[in-house]
Amino acid sequence: MATPRSARTSKIPEEIELDLGLDEPDDEAALKARAAQQLKVKPDAIPFAAVRKRSIDARQGSVKFHVLLALKKDEGVDRPQLGLPLPREVSGPLRAIIVGDGPAGLFAAYELARAGVKCVILERGKEVQPRRHDLKGLQRKGTVNPDSNYCFGEGGAGTYSDGKLYTRAHKRGDVRDVIETLALHGAPEAILVDARPHIGSNKLPKVITAMRERLEAVGVTFRFESKVVDLEIRGAGGDRRVRGVRLADGEILEADHVVLATGHSARDVFRMLLDRGVRLEAKPFALGVRIEHPQPLIDRIQYGRDFGHPKLPAAYYRLAQEVEGRGVFSFCMCPGGWIVPASTEQDGLVVNGMSLSRRDSPFANSGLVVGVEPADWEKAGFSGPLGGVDLQRAIEVRAMKAGGDDLAAPATRVSDFLAGRASSTVPETSYLPGLVAANVAEVLDGAGVPIAARLRAALRAFDKKMRGYATEEAVLVATESRTSAPVRVPRHVETLEALDLAGLYPTGEGAGYAGGIVSAAMDGMRVGRAIARRVGATEPLRS
Repeated sequence: MATPRSARTSKIPEEIELDLGLDEPDDEAALKARAAQQLKVKPDAIPFAAVRKRSIDARQGSVKFHVLLALKKDEGVDRPQLGLPLPREVSGPLRAIIVGDGPAGLFAAYELARAGVKCVILERGKEVQPRRHDLKGLQRKGTVNPDSNYCFGEGGAGTYSDGKLYTRAHKRGDVRDVIETLALHGAPEAILVDARPHIGSNKLPKVITAMRERLEAVGVTFRFESKVVDLEIRGAGGDRRVRGVRLADGEILEADHVVLATGHSARDVFRMLLDRGVRLEAKPFALGVRIEHPQPLIDRIQYGRDFGHPKLPAAYYRLAQEVEGRGVFSFCMCPGGWIVPASTEQDGLVVNGMSLSRRDSPFANSGLVVGVEPADWEKAGFSGPLGGVDLQRAIEVRAMKAGGDDLAAPATRVSDFLAGRASSTVPETSYLPGLVAANVAEVLDGAGVPIAARLRAALRAFDKKMRGYATEEAVLVATESRTSAPVRVPRHVETLEALDLAGLYPTGEGAGYAGGIVSAAMDGMRVGRAIARRVGATEPLRS
Protein backbone atom coordinates (compact mmCIF):
# COMPACT_ATOMS: atom_id res chain seq x y z
CA MET A 1 0.00 0.00 0.00
CA ALA A 2 1.32 3.50 -0.90
CA THR A 3 2.47 5.73 1.88
CA PRO A 4 0.06 8.67 2.37
CA ARG A 5 1.51 12.03 1.23
CA SER A 6 1.03 13.51 4.73
CA ALA A 7 3.21 10.76 6.21
CA ARG A 8 5.90 11.29 3.58
CA THR A 9 6.04 15.08 4.02
CA SER A 10 6.09 14.83 7.82
CA LYS A 11 9.61 13.40 7.57
CA ILE A 12 10.85 16.32 5.48
CA PRO A 13 12.88 18.82 7.58
CA GLU A 14 11.87 22.47 7.64
CA GLU A 15 15.11 23.51 5.91
CA ILE A 16 18.33 22.11 4.47
CA GLU A 17 21.59 23.52 3.13
CA LEU A 18 22.65 22.98 -0.49
CA ASP A 19 25.60 23.92 -2.67
CA LEU A 20 24.57 24.86 -6.20
CA GLY A 21 26.88 25.17 -9.19
CA LEU A 22 26.81 28.40 -11.18
CA ASP A 23 25.13 26.73 -14.13
CA GLU A 24 22.51 24.81 -12.15
CA PRO A 25 18.94 26.09 -12.53
CA ASP A 26 17.52 27.68 -9.41
CA ASP A 27 13.76 27.62 -10.05
CA GLU A 28 11.50 25.90 -7.53
CA ALA A 29 11.28 22.63 -9.51
CA ALA A 30 15.07 22.38 -9.73
CA LEU A 31 15.48 23.19 -6.06
CA LYS A 32 12.94 20.52 -5.12
CA ALA A 33 14.84 18.00 -7.22
CA ARG A 34 18.16 18.84 -5.57
CA ALA A 35 16.60 18.72 -2.10
CA ALA A 36 15.01 15.35 -2.87
CA GLN A 37 18.33 14.01 -4.10
CA GLN A 38 20.07 15.07 -0.88
CA LEU A 39 17.28 13.70 1.34
CA LYS A 40 17.01 10.51 -0.76
CA VAL A 41 13.30 10.91 -1.39
CA LYS A 42 11.21 11.41 -4.52
CA PRO A 43 10.78 15.03 -5.72
CA ASP A 44 7.01 14.91 -5.17
CA ALA A 45 7.72 14.33 -1.45
CA ILE A 46 9.03 17.91 -1.23
CA PRO A 47 5.98 20.16 -0.81
CA PHE A 48 7.75 23.53 -1.10
CA ALA A 49 11.21 24.92 -1.85
CA ALA A 50 12.31 28.53 -1.46
CA VAL A 51 15.69 30.09 -0.79
CA ARG A 52 15.84 31.55 2.70
CA LYS A 53 19.53 32.49 2.74
CA ARG A 54 22.08 32.72 -0.07
CA SER A 55 25.82 33.32 -0.14
CA ILE A 56 28.74 32.83 -2.52
CA ASP A 57 31.43 30.31 -1.61
CA ALA A 58 34.68 30.77 -3.55
CA ARG A 59 37.03 29.09 -1.10
CA GLN A 60 37.75 25.82 -2.90
CA GLY A 61 38.84 27.14 -6.28
CA SER A 62 35.44 26.76 -7.94
CA VAL A 63 32.63 29.15 -7.06
CA LYS A 64 29.34 27.83 -5.68
CA PHE A 65 26.15 29.29 -4.31
CA HIS A 66 25.53 28.09 -0.76
CA VAL A 67 21.82 28.25 0.03
CA LEU A 68 19.61 27.61 3.01
CA LEU A 69 16.45 26.13 1.54
CA ALA A 70 13.07 26.29 3.26
CA LEU A 71 11.04 23.13 2.58
CA LYS A 72 7.90 24.02 4.51
CA LYS A 73 6.00 27.17 3.69
CA ASP A 74 6.24 29.91 6.29
CA GLU A 75 3.51 32.50 5.88
CA GLY A 76 5.80 34.98 7.65
CA VAL A 77 7.90 35.37 4.52
CA ASP A 78 4.99 36.69 2.45
CA ARG A 79 5.18 40.44 1.89
CA PRO A 80 1.87 41.40 3.66
CA GLN A 81 3.30 39.94 6.87
CA LEU A 82 6.61 41.81 6.82
CA GLY A 83 7.64 44.12 9.64
CA LEU A 84 4.86 43.35 12.11
CA PRO A 85 3.63 44.91 14.30
CA LEU A 86 3.00 48.09 12.34
CA PRO A 87 3.07 51.51 14.03
CA ARG A 88 -0.27 52.65 15.39
CA GLU A 89 -1.78 56.06 16.05
CA VAL A 90 0.19 57.89 18.73
CA SER A 91 -1.70 59.83 21.38
CA GLY A 92 -1.33 61.78 24.59
CA PRO A 93 1.36 64.30 25.53
CA LEU A 94 4.83 64.39 24.00
CA ARG A 95 6.79 61.76 25.89
CA ALA A 96 10.09 61.52 24.01
CA ILE A 97 12.41 63.75 21.99
CA ILE A 98 14.69 61.89 19.58
CA VAL A 99 17.81 63.79 18.55
CA GLY A 100 19.05 62.43 15.22
CA ASP A 101 17.22 60.81 12.31
CA GLY A 102 19.73 58.09 11.47
CA PRO A 103 18.86 54.39 11.87
CA ALA A 104 19.06 54.52 15.68
CA GLY A 105 16.71 57.49 15.97
CA LEU A 106 14.35 56.39 13.20
CA PHE A 107 13.92 52.88 14.57
CA ALA A 108 13.52 54.21 18.13
CA ALA A 109 10.62 56.30 16.81
CA TYR A 110 9.25 53.30 14.92
CA GLU A 111 9.27 51.20 18.08
CA LEU A 112 7.64 53.97 20.12
CA ALA A 113 4.94 54.27 17.46
CA ARG A 114 4.32 50.53 17.66
CA ALA A 115 3.47 51.18 21.32
CA GLY A 116 1.44 54.33 20.54
CA VAL A 117 3.87 56.67 22.35
CA LYS A 118 4.10 60.24 21.04
CA CYS A 119 7.56 61.48 20.06
CA VAL A 120 9.29 64.08 17.91
CA ILE A 121 12.46 63.56 15.85
CA LEU A 122 14.86 66.51 15.57
CA GLU A 123 17.43 66.35 12.76
CA ARG A 124 20.14 68.96 12.22
CA GLY A 125 20.34 68.14 8.51
CA LYS A 126 17.88 68.12 5.64
CA GLU A 127 15.42 65.63 4.22
CA VAL A 128 16.92 63.08 1.85
CA GLN A 129 16.09 64.86 -1.41
CA PRO A 130 17.28 68.41 -0.54
CA ARG A 131 20.33 66.80 1.05
CA ARG A 132 21.46 65.71 -2.44
CA HIS A 133 22.29 69.32 -3.37
CA ASP A 134 24.76 69.58 -0.50
CA LEU A 135 26.40 66.31 -1.57
CA LYS A 136 26.86 67.78 -5.05
CA GLY A 137 28.52 70.78 -3.41
CA LEU A 138 30.98 68.41 -1.74
CA GLN A 139 31.69 66.49 -4.93
CA ARG A 140 31.91 69.35 -7.42
CA LYS A 141 32.77 72.52 -5.52
CA GLY A 142 34.63 71.34 -2.43
CA THR A 143 32.19 73.10 -0.12
CA VAL A 144 31.14 71.54 3.18
CA ASN A 145 27.77 72.26 4.79
CA PRO A 146 28.53 71.25 8.41
CA ASP A 147 24.92 70.22 9.03
CA SER A 148 24.04 68.56 5.71
CA ASN A 149 26.56 66.18 4.16
CA TYR A 150 27.31 62.45 3.89
CA CYS A 151 27.20 62.14 7.71
CA PHE A 152 24.32 64.45 8.69
CA GLY A 153 20.79 64.50 7.35
CA GLU A 154 17.73 62.27 7.11
CA GLY A 155 18.69 58.61 7.36
CA GLY A 156 22.13 59.33 8.83
CA ALA A 157 25.54 58.42 7.46
CA GLY A 158 24.31 55.20 5.83
CA THR A 159 21.73 56.79 3.52
CA TYR A 160 24.17 57.96 0.87
CA SER A 161 26.99 55.61 1.72
CA ASP A 162 25.52 52.38 0.57
CA GLY A 163 22.98 50.77 2.87
CA LYS A 164 25.02 47.71 3.81
CA LEU A 165 22.98 45.57 6.18
CA TYR A 166 25.44 42.85 7.11
CA THR A 167 25.96 42.55 10.87
CA ARG A 168 27.38 40.10 13.36
CA ALA A 169 25.49 41.72 16.26
CA HIS A 170 22.75 39.08 16.35
CA LYS A 171 22.75 38.91 20.16
CA ARG A 172 21.83 42.60 20.45
CA GLY A 173 18.34 42.33 18.98
CA ASP A 174 16.11 41.04 16.23
CA VAL A 175 18.03 41.42 12.95
CA ARG A 176 15.13 39.94 11.00
CA ASP A 177 12.76 42.62 12.35
CA VAL A 178 15.03 45.38 11.00
CA ILE A 179 15.47 43.69 7.61
CA GLU A 180 11.73 43.02 7.24
CA THR A 181 10.87 46.60 8.17
CA LEU A 182 13.20 47.91 5.47
CA ALA A 183 11.75 45.46 2.92
CA LEU A 184 8.23 46.52 3.89
CA HIS A 185 9.15 50.10 2.99
CA GLY A 186 10.57 49.35 -0.43
CA ALA A 187 14.02 47.81 0.02
CA PRO A 188 14.72 45.00 -2.49
CA GLU A 189 13.24 41.67 -1.41
CA ALA A 190 16.70 40.14 -1.96
CA ILE A 191 17.78 41.55 1.42
CA LEU A 192 15.58 38.88 3.03
CA VAL A 193 17.77 36.08 1.68
CA ASP A 194 21.22 37.48 0.84
CA ALA A 195 23.93 36.64 3.36
CA ARG A 196 25.38 40.13 2.85
CA PRO A 197 22.27 42.21 2.20
CA HIS A 198 22.72 45.58 0.54
CA ILE A 199 20.19 48.20 -0.56
CA GLY A 200 22.26 50.75 -2.49
CA SER A 201 22.53 54.52 -2.25
CA ASN A 202 20.07 54.93 -5.13
CA LYS A 203 17.29 53.02 -3.33
CA LEU A 204 17.82 53.61 0.39
CA PRO A 205 16.64 57.27 0.31
CA LYS A 206 13.23 56.12 -0.93
CA VAL A 207 13.06 53.52 1.85
CA ILE A 208 13.87 56.15 4.48
CA THR A 209 11.24 58.49 3.02
CA ALA A 210 8.62 55.73 3.11
CA MET A 211 9.37 55.00 6.78
CA ARG A 212 9.04 58.70 7.64
CA GLU A 213 5.75 58.96 5.77
CA ARG A 214 4.33 55.94 7.61
CA LEU A 215 5.34 57.42 10.97
CA GLU A 216 3.99 60.86 10.08
CA ALA A 217 0.68 59.23 9.12
CA VAL A 218 0.26 57.94 12.69
CA GLY A 219 1.21 61.23 14.34
CA VAL A 220 5.01 61.18 14.75
CA THR A 221 6.53 64.64 14.14
CA PHE A 222 9.76 65.17 12.15
CA ARG A 223 11.61 68.49 12.26
CA PHE A 224 14.57 69.00 9.92
CA GLU A 225 17.26 71.67 10.09
CA SER A 226 16.61 71.69 13.84
CA LYS A 227 19.98 71.57 15.55
CA VAL A 228 20.09 70.72 19.26
CA VAL A 229 22.77 72.75 21.05
CA ASP A 230 22.03 72.04 24.72
CA LEU A 231 20.08 69.95 27.18
CA GLU A 232 17.53 71.31 29.64
CA ILE A 233 18.41 69.80 33.04
CA ARG A 234 16.75 70.04 36.45
CA GLY A 235 18.07 68.98 39.82
CA ALA A 236 21.61 68.60 41.05
CA GLY A 237 24.09 65.89 41.96
CA GLY A 238 22.65 62.39 41.76
CA ASP A 239 19.13 63.78 41.26
CA ARG A 240 19.76 65.46 37.93
CA ARG A 241 17.23 64.74 35.21
CA VAL A 242 16.91 65.88 31.62
CA ARG A 243 13.74 67.83 30.88
CA GLY A 244 14.15 68.71 27.25
CA VAL A 245 16.46 70.29 24.69
CA ARG A 246 17.42 73.74 23.44
CA LEU A 247 17.67 74.38 19.69
CA ALA A 248 20.12 76.66 17.90
CA ASP A 249 17.41 79.32 17.44
CA GLY A 250 16.74 79.39 21.19
CA GLU A 251 13.54 77.31 21.15
CA ILE A 252 13.10 74.91 24.07
CA LEU A 253 11.25 71.62 23.71
CA GLU A 254 10.26 69.73 26.84
CA ALA A 255 9.85 65.99 27.41
CA ASP A 256 10.81 63.55 30.16
CA HIS A 257 12.80 61.30 27.82
CA VAL A 258 15.51 62.41 25.38
CA VAL A 259 17.07 59.90 22.97
CA LEU A 260 20.54 60.99 21.86
CA ALA A 261 21.07 59.29 18.48
CA THR A 262 23.39 61.79 16.82
CA GLY A 263 25.86 59.46 15.07
CA HIS A 264 29.63 59.02 15.18
CA SER A 265 30.51 62.44 13.76
CA ALA A 266 28.57 64.81 16.05
CA ARG A 267 31.66 66.20 17.78
CA ASP A 268 29.83 69.28 19.02
CA VAL A 269 27.42 67.00 20.89
CA PHE A 270 30.30 65.18 22.61
CA ARG A 271 31.71 68.50 23.80
CA MET A 272 28.29 69.70 24.93
CA LEU A 273 27.82 66.54 27.00
CA LEU A 274 31.22 67.00 28.59
CA ASP A 275 30.39 70.62 29.46
CA ARG A 276 27.11 69.49 31.02
CA GLY A 277 28.80 66.97 33.28
CA VAL A 278 27.72 63.81 31.45
CA ARG A 279 30.30 61.07 31.81
CA LEU A 280 32.19 60.14 28.64
CA GLU A 281 34.73 57.37 28.09
CA ALA A 282 37.45 57.14 25.46
CA LYS A 283 36.78 54.12 23.23
CA PRO A 284 39.07 52.26 20.81
CA PHE A 285 38.33 52.82 17.14
CA ALA A 286 40.14 52.42 13.81
CA LEU A 287 41.48 54.75 11.17
CA GLY A 288 43.45 54.57 7.97
CA VAL A 289 42.63 54.92 4.28
CA ARG A 290 40.38 53.82 1.47
CA ILE A 291 42.03 51.35 -0.88
CA GLU A 292 40.76 51.29 -4.45
CA HIS A 293 41.31 48.64 -7.14
CA PRO A 294 39.88 48.06 -10.60
CA GLN A 295 36.86 45.85 -9.95
CA PRO A 296 37.87 43.29 -12.62
CA LEU A 297 41.14 42.73 -10.75
CA ILE A 298 39.25 41.84 -7.56
CA ASP A 299 36.85 39.65 -9.56
CA ARG A 300 39.76 37.67 -11.05
CA ILE A 301 41.38 37.19 -7.65
CA GLN A 302 38.17 36.05 -5.96
CA TYR A 303 36.49 34.06 -8.73
CA GLY A 304 39.49 32.52 -10.50
CA ARG A 305 38.47 30.44 -13.51
CA ASP A 306 34.83 31.45 -12.98
CA PHE A 307 35.67 35.12 -13.54
CA GLY A 308 33.16 36.70 -15.89
CA HIS A 309 30.32 34.24 -15.24
CA PRO A 310 27.03 36.12 -15.79
CA LYS A 311 25.54 34.94 -12.49
CA LEU A 312 28.38 36.36 -10.41
CA PRO A 313 28.10 39.87 -8.95
CA ALA A 314 31.00 42.27 -8.42
CA ALA A 315 33.27 40.40 -5.99
CA TYR A 316 33.50 41.23 -2.32
CA TYR A 317 36.35 40.60 0.10
CA ARG A 318 37.00 40.83 3.82
CA LEU A 319 40.55 40.83 5.22
CA ALA A 320 42.00 41.02 8.72
CA GLN A 321 45.45 40.72 10.24
CA GLU A 322 46.93 41.40 13.67
CA VAL A 323 50.10 43.50 13.63
CA GLU A 324 51.96 44.41 16.82
CA GLY A 325 48.88 43.77 18.92
CA ARG A 326 46.58 45.92 16.80
CA GLY A 327 43.99 44.74 14.32
CA VAL A 328 44.28 45.85 10.70
CA PHE A 329 41.23 45.08 8.60
CA SER A 330 39.10 45.93 5.60
CA PHE A 331 35.99 47.89 6.47
CA CYS A 332 32.81 48.82 4.60
CA MET A 333 33.95 47.15 1.36
CA CYS A 334 32.14 48.54 -1.71
CA PRO A 335 32.21 46.29 -4.80
CA GLY A 336 31.48 48.30 -7.93
CA GLY A 337 31.45 51.48 -5.91
CA TRP A 338 32.77 55.01 -5.47
CA ILE A 339 34.90 56.82 -2.93
CA VAL A 340 33.11 59.94 -1.67
CA PRO A 341 34.07 62.99 0.43
CA ALA A 342 32.53 62.56 3.90
CA SER A 343 33.93 65.68 5.56
CA THR A 344 31.82 67.51 8.13
CA GLU A 345 34.28 70.37 8.66
CA GLN A 346 35.72 72.63 5.95
CA ASP A 347 39.34 72.20 7.07
CA GLY A 348 39.34 68.41 7.48
CA LEU A 349 39.29 65.69 4.80
CA VAL A 350 37.38 62.45 5.35
CA VAL A 351 36.61 59.81 2.70
CA ASN A 352 34.07 57.00 2.70
CA GLY A 353 32.72 54.45 0.23
CA MET A 354 29.35 53.80 -1.40
CA SER A 355 27.78 51.87 -4.24
CA LEU A 356 24.48 51.72 -6.05
CA SER A 357 22.24 48.66 -5.89
CA ARG A 358 23.57 47.35 -9.23
CA ARG A 359 27.23 47.82 -8.16
CA ASP A 360 28.38 48.58 -11.67
CA SER A 361 31.22 51.04 -11.14
CA PRO A 362 34.53 49.84 -12.67
CA PHE A 363 36.16 50.28 -9.25
CA ALA A 364 36.17 48.40 -5.96
CA ASN A 365 37.02 50.24 -2.75
CA SER A 366 37.24 49.41 0.92
CA GLY A 367 38.28 51.05 4.13
CA LEU A 368 41.66 49.68 5.20
CA VAL A 369 42.09 50.67 8.80
CA VAL A 370 44.28 50.11 11.84
CA GLY A 371 42.90 49.73 15.34
CA VAL A 372 43.97 52.44 17.78
CA GLU A 373 43.64 52.38 21.56
CA PRO A 374 43.43 55.25 24.08
CA ALA A 375 46.98 54.37 25.15
CA ASP A 376 48.16 55.03 21.57
CA TRP A 377 46.85 58.57 21.38
CA GLU A 378 47.72 59.42 24.97
CA LYS A 379 51.39 58.74 24.13
CA ALA A 380 51.01 61.22 21.27
CA GLY A 381 49.68 63.91 23.61
CA PHE A 382 45.93 63.57 23.03
CA SER A 383 44.35 63.24 26.47
CA GLY A 384 40.95 63.08 28.10
CA PRO A 385 37.74 61.38 26.99
CA LEU A 386 37.84 63.28 23.67
CA GLY A 387 41.46 62.41 22.92
CA GLY A 388 40.40 60.08 20.11
CA VAL A 389 38.28 62.82 18.55
CA ASP A 390 41.27 65.17 18.67
CA LEU A 391 43.44 62.53 16.99
CA GLN A 392 40.86 62.04 14.23
CA ARG A 393 40.70 65.74 13.60
CA ALA A 394 44.48 66.20 13.57
CA ILE A 395 44.86 63.58 10.83
CA GLU A 396 41.90 64.92 8.86
CA VAL A 397 43.41 68.43 8.86
CA ARG A 398 46.75 67.02 7.65
CA ALA A 399 44.95 65.14 4.86
CA MET A 400 43.16 68.31 3.73
CA LYS A 401 46.42 70.25 3.57
CA ALA A 402 48.21 67.43 1.73
CA GLY A 403 45.45 67.42 -0.90
CA GLY A 404 45.56 71.17 -1.46
CA ASP A 405 42.70 72.37 0.80
CA ASP A 406 39.86 71.77 -1.69
CA LEU A 407 38.74 68.15 -0.93
CA ALA A 408 41.13 66.65 -3.48
CA ALA A 409 42.53 63.66 -1.60
CA PRO A 410 46.19 62.75 -1.02
CA ALA A 411 46.87 59.32 -2.48
CA THR A 412 49.72 56.82 -2.85
CA ARG A 413 49.95 53.74 -5.06
CA VAL A 414 50.20 50.59 -2.93
CA SER A 415 53.53 49.65 -4.55
CA ASP A 416 55.00 53.04 -3.55
CA PHE A 417 53.52 52.84 -0.06
CA LEU A 418 55.15 49.44 0.51
CA ALA A 419 58.47 50.90 -0.71
CA GLY A 420 58.14 53.78 1.77
CA ARG A 421 57.94 56.57 -0.78
CA ALA A 422 55.51 59.11 -2.19
CA SER A 423 53.86 58.51 -5.54
CA SER A 424 54.58 60.71 -8.52
CA THR A 425 51.41 59.59 -10.34
CA VAL A 426 48.13 58.01 -9.29
CA PRO A 427 45.72 55.82 -11.29
CA GLU A 428 42.22 56.73 -12.42
CA THR A 429 39.78 56.91 -9.55
CA SER A 430 36.08 56.98 -8.70
CA TYR A 431 36.69 59.91 -6.31
CA LEU A 432 35.19 62.91 -8.11
CA PRO A 433 37.09 65.74 -6.37
CA GLY A 434 40.22 63.97 -7.64
CA LEU A 435 43.47 62.61 -6.21
CA VAL A 436 46.79 64.30 -5.55
CA ALA A 437 49.93 62.13 -5.68
CA ALA A 438 51.44 62.32 -2.20
CA ASN A 439 52.93 60.34 0.67
CA VAL A 440 49.96 58.97 2.58
CA ALA A 441 52.25 57.56 5.29
CA GLU A 442 53.21 61.09 6.33
CA VAL A 443 49.54 62.01 6.65
CA LEU A 444 48.72 58.95 8.78
CA ASP A 445 51.73 59.18 11.08
CA GLY A 446 51.86 62.96 11.34
CA ALA A 447 49.84 63.11 14.56
CA GLY A 448 52.30 60.86 16.41
CA VAL A 449 50.41 57.54 16.41
CA PRO A 450 52.18 54.78 14.38
CA ILE A 451 49.74 53.66 11.69
CA ALA A 452 51.63 53.37 8.39
CA ALA A 453 54.07 50.62 9.45
CA ARG A 454 51.23 48.41 10.69
CA LEU A 455 49.30 49.05 7.51
CA ARG A 456 52.35 48.05 5.41
CA ALA A 457 52.78 44.78 7.30
CA ALA A 458 49.10 43.95 6.88
CA LEU A 459 49.17 44.75 3.14
CA ARG A 460 51.99 42.24 2.63
CA ALA A 461 49.97 39.62 4.52
CA PHE A 462 46.82 40.45 2.53
CA ASP A 463 48.73 40.00 -0.73
CA LYS A 464 49.52 36.43 0.32
CA LYS A 465 45.83 35.78 0.99
CA MET A 466 44.69 37.49 -2.23
CA ARG A 467 47.51 37.26 -4.77
CA GLY A 468 47.71 40.51 -6.71
CA TYR A 469 46.00 42.62 -4.04
CA ALA A 470 49.12 44.73 -3.36
CA THR A 471 49.64 46.07 -6.86
CA GLU A 472 50.60 49.41 -8.36
CA GLU A 473 47.10 49.49 -9.86
CA ALA A 474 45.76 49.87 -6.30
CA VAL A 475 45.80 53.23 -4.58
CA LEU A 476 45.50 54.33 -0.95
CA VAL A 477 43.34 57.42 -0.41
CA ALA A 478 43.46 59.39 2.85
CA THR A 479 41.74 59.50 5.19
CA GLU A 480 39.20 56.95 6.46
CA SER A 481 38.74 58.15 10.03
CA ARG A 482 35.02 57.87 10.85
CA THR A 483 34.79 54.10 11.24
CA SER A 484 33.12 54.50 14.63
CA ALA A 485 32.92 56.98 17.47
CA PRO A 486 36.07 57.16 19.62
CA VAL A 487 33.75 57.92 22.55
CA ARG A 488 31.24 55.95 24.62
CA VAL A 489 28.52 57.47 26.80
CA PRO A 490 28.09 54.99 29.69
CA ARG A 491 24.51 53.97 30.36
CA HIS A 492 22.58 51.80 32.80
CA VAL A 493 22.52 48.20 31.65
CA GLU A 494 18.76 47.82 32.27
CA THR A 495 17.14 51.26 31.89
CA LEU A 496 19.58 52.33 29.13
CA GLU A 497 19.74 55.84 30.64
CA ALA A 498 22.99 57.78 31.01
CA LEU A 499 24.59 57.05 34.37
CA ASP A 500 24.82 60.74 35.28
CA LEU A 501 21.57 62.05 33.87
CA ALA A 502 18.18 60.37 34.24
CA GLY A 503 15.95 60.52 31.19
CA LEU A 504 18.83 60.75 28.69
CA TYR A 505 19.25 57.70 26.46
CA PRO A 506 22.61 57.55 24.61
CA THR A 507 21.87 55.44 21.54
CA GLY A 508 23.52 53.96 18.47
CA GLU A 509 26.93 54.54 16.91
CA GLY A 510 27.54 57.98 18.34
CA ALA A 511 27.07 56.75 21.88
CA GLY A 512 29.35 53.76 21.30
CA TYR A 513 26.68 51.03 21.15
CA ALA A 514 26.53 50.11 17.46
CA GLY A 515 28.65 49.70 14.37
CA GLY A 516 26.47 49.92 11.28
CA ILE A 517 22.90 50.41 10.07
CA VAL A 518 21.40 47.23 11.48
CA SER A 519 23.10 47.29 14.89
CA ALA A 520 22.21 51.00 15.26
CA ALA A 521 18.59 50.26 14.32
CA MET A 522 18.42 47.42 16.85
CA ASP A 523 19.85 49.65 19.57
CA GLY A 524 17.27 52.31 18.74
CA MET A 525 14.51 49.72 19.03
CA ARG A 526 15.82 48.61 22.44
CA VAL A 527 15.74 52.19 23.66
CA GLY A 528 12.26 52.72 22.21
CA ARG A 529 10.98 49.69 24.09
CA ALA A 530 12.68 50.85 27.31
CA ILE A 531 10.94 54.23 27.11
CA ALA A 532 7.60 52.63 26.25
CA ARG A 533 7.87 50.50 29.39
CA ARG A 534 8.76 53.55 31.51
CA VAL A 535 5.67 55.46 30.39
CA GLY A 536 3.42 52.43 30.87
CA ALA A 537 2.59 51.87 27.22
CA THR A 538 1.18 48.53 26.13
CA GLU A 539 3.86 46.33 24.58
CA PRO A 540 2.85 45.57 20.95
CA LEU A 541 2.26 41.93 20.12
CA ARG A 542 4.89 40.43 17.85
CA SER A 543 4.21 37.69 15.33
